Amino acid sequence: MNNAFRWPIRIYWEDTDAGGIVYYANYLKFMERARSEWLRSLGIEQTELKEREGLMFVVVRAEVDFRTPARYGDLLQATCEVAESRRASLTFKQDIVRGIENAGADPAADSGVLVTGRIRIACLDVEKFRPRSMPEAMLQEIAGWRKSLNDG
Repeated sequence: MNNAFRWPIRIYWEDTDAGGIVYYANYLKFMERARSEWLRSLGIEQTELKEREGLMFVVVRAEVDFRTPARYGDLLQATCEVAESRRASLTFKQDIVRGIENAGADPAADSGVLVTGRIRIACLDVEKFRPRSMPEAMLQEIAGWRKSLNDG
């Protein structure tokens, strides 16, 4: 995932559980932020998509594997890469990795991948809540991004 989109995340007290580690559901929030920021990097604002096109994205499937916990103060990166693209859905390969800034801070800390995920989102009609194809311009933008990753 060297060329995947990356979004930085700092762990705060509010992200942790009573044991001082990141609460498992928060990793899904981190992945959501990375997907939203990836769309924004392509010039796609979800509020505009909803208001102008009558479309929205919803998560329809999430597979997550938890490897190593993160703790308060850690700097992480949520990665985002389109694994599969269809007219009305996208499947993302996402990782949560410990940031380089943490390397060496705690010799026991794993500086690699903490969490892996495969998240499928569907494009829905806002009024009918039924699958609907993404606009052609969006599909082309996504295809261009994927091509640039493969060429990079």
